[in-house]
Amino acid sequence: MTEAKHNTFDWTKIFAGIALLFCTFSLVLITITLSPLAKWATYQNTCVEQESQKAPIEWAVRKCNGRSKVYQVK
Repeated sequence: MTEAKHNTFDWTKIFAGIALLFCTFSLVLITITLSPLAKWATYQNTCVEQESQKAPIEWAVRKCNGRSKVYQVK
């Protein structure tokens, strides 16, 4: 006699697949969220490189951050 195969779900594979999709979606969301920060960092690097040719790096960083005046500690 042959036994009838029952169609059963392998819940561990289903759960692993759902977890993998969730992780993929999370990484895509993080990538999209951090793209403005990457643009800003690229701008900062370019600005500091250009300004450090004219002045010391400390002055270049301050100028690129919007602080063109150097404050003296009294």
